[in-house]
Amino acid sequence: MNGFNLNVARSFLGKNVNLHLKDGSVIVNVQLAEIQRNKIQNEVFVKCISYGKGNMLQIPLRSIAWAKLVDLNIVEKDETSASSHQWCQTAKL
Repeated sequence: MNGFNLNVARSFLGKNVNLHLKDGSVIVNVQLAEIQRNKIQNEVFVKCISYGKGNMLQIPLRSIAWAKLVDLNIVEKDETSASSHQWCQTAKL
Protein backbone atom coordinates (compact mmCIF):
# COMPACT_ATOMS: atom_id res chain seq x y z
CA MET A 1 0.00 0.00 0.00
CA ASN A 2 1.39 3.39 -1.01
CA GLY A 3 -0.40 5.36 1.69
CA PHE A 4 -3.02 8.04 1.67
CA ASN A 5 -2.82 10.21 -1.45
CA LEU A 6 -5.09 12.55 -3.40
CA ASN A 7 -6.82 9.76 -5.33
CA VAL A 8 -7.55 7.81 -2.15
CA ALA A 9 -8.90 10.98 -0.50
CA ARG A 10 -11.22 11.56 -3.47
CA SER A 11 -12.62 8.04 -3.12
CA PHE A 12 -13.61 8.79 0.50
CA LEU A 13 -15.35 12.15 -0.20
CA GLY A 14 -18.81 12.28 1.39
CA LYS A 15 -18.17 9.20 3.54
CA ASN A 16 -17.67 8.87 7.27
CA VAL A 17 -14.23 7.57 8.23
CA ASN A 18 -11.75 7.24 11.07
CA LEU A 19 -8.59 9.10 10.04
CA HIS A 20 -5.33 7.57 11.26
CA LEU A 21 -2.59 10.19 11.28
CA LYS A 22 1.12 9.58 10.83
CA ASP A 23 1.86 10.70 14.39
CA GLY A 24 -0.25 7.78 15.70
CA SER A 25 -3.38 9.70 16.66
CA VAL A 26 -6.85 8.90 15.32
CA ILE A 27 -9.62 11.33 14.43
CA VAL A 28 -12.79 9.35 14.97
CA ASN A 29 -15.94 9.46 12.81
CA VAL A 30 -15.56 12.45 10.51
CA GLN A 31 -17.07 13.00 7.08
CA LEU A 32 -14.62 13.98 4.35
CA ALA A 33 -16.32 17.03 2.89
CA GLU A 34 -13.86 18.70 0.55
CA ILE A 35 -10.32 18.68 -0.80
CA GLN A 36 -8.60 22.06 -1.08
CA ARG A 37 -5.30 22.96 -2.65
CA ASN A 38 -3.33 25.93 -1.36
CA LYS A 39 -1.38 27.04 -4.42
CA ILE A 40 0.75 29.54 -2.52
CA GLN A 41 2.12 26.98 -0.05
CA ASN A 42 1.73 24.10 -2.53
CA GLU A 43 -0.13 21.99 0.03
CA VAL A 44 -3.35 19.95 -0.10
CA PHE A 45 -5.85 19.97 2.78
CA VAL A 46 -8.80 17.71 3.54
CA LYS A 47 -11.83 19.42 5.12
CA CYS A 48 -13.71 17.18 7.56
CA ILE A 49 -16.99 17.57 9.43
CA SER A 50 -17.33 15.83 12.80
CA TYR A 51 -20.31 13.51 13.22
CA GLY A 52 -23.02 14.88 15.49
CA LYS A 53 -21.40 18.22 16.33
CA GLY A 54 -20.87 19.56 12.82
CA ASN A 55 -17.53 21.19 13.61
CA MET A 56 -15.27 21.60 10.59
CA LEU A 57 -11.55 20.92 10.67
CA GLN A 58 -8.80 21.07 8.09
CA ILE A 59 -6.06 18.43 7.98
CA PRO A 60 -3.02 18.47 5.69
CA LEU A 61 -3.15 15.50 3.34
CA ARG A 62 0.50 14.66 4.01
CA SER A 63 -0.23 14.06 7.73
CA ILE A 64 -2.86 11.33 7.06
CA ALA A 65 -1.53 7.76 7.06
CA TRP A 66 -4.75 5.91 6.21
CA ALA A 67 -8.53 5.96 6.64
CA LYS A 68 -11.09 3.34 7.63
CA LEU A 69 -14.78 3.53 6.71
CA VAL A 70 -17.28 3.86 9.58
CA ASP A 71 -20.62 2.04 9.39
CA LEU A 72 -23.16 4.62 10.59
CA ASN A 73 -25.87 1.97 11.01
CA ILE A 74 -23.88 0.46 13.88
CA VAL A 75 -23.23 3.89 15.43
CA GLU A 76 -26.92 4.86 15.28
CA LYS A 77 -28.03 1.51 16.74
CA ASP A 78 -25.63 1.95 19.65
CA GLU A 79 -26.99 5.45 20.34
CA THR A 80 -30.64 4.31 20.29
CA SER A 81 -29.95 1.28 22.48
CA ALA A 82 -28.09 3.49 24.97
CA SER A 83 -30.99 5.97 25.16
CA SER A 84 -33.57 3.18 25.59
CA HIS A 85 -31.38 1.64 28.31
CA GLN A 86 -31.35 4.98 30.15
CA TRP A 87 -35.14 5.17 29.82
CA CYS A 88 -35.53 1.70 31.37
CA GLN A 89 -33.34 2.67 34.31
CA THR A 90 -35.35 5.87 34.83
CA ALA A 91 -38.66 3.98 34.65
CA LYS A 92 -37.56 1.63 37.45
CA LEU A 93 -37.09 4.56 39.83
